[in-house]
Amino acid sequence: MDASADAVDADTERVSVTVRHAGGETVVEARPGRTLRDVLLEHGLSPYTRLTDRVNCGGRGLCATCGVRLRTGPGPEHWHDRLADRFGYPRLSCQIEVREGMVVELDEEKVVWGARESE
Repeated sequence: MDASADAVDADTERVSVTVRHAGGETVVEARPGRTLRDVLLEHGLSPYTRLTDRVNCGGRGLCATCGVRLRTGPGPEHWHDRLADRFGYPRLSCQIEVREGMVVELDEEKVVWGARESE
């Protein structure tokens, strides 16, 4: 098999991302290696609030405004994600790499940085 065939296979590989939101549930397909934030935005499923949609760090993991609740998927790797996961806050979608199927909840009523999940 030549390198060009490998490139085609890599481009066609997709994983399912189930997104729960106020309008119900949407399943989108994404290429592995993409950030969850970018996948959500491309499918019109913004992780931001009305205010932070315009004022955010652009996916650099600095502003903590793209938080989502990850119900299934990869464990936290970024320092902010580890703290958020430990203390029940939303995880940053800009720091989550899509590698496998996952279930994500958009927090439609969140405050700017996301509230702690009740126990």
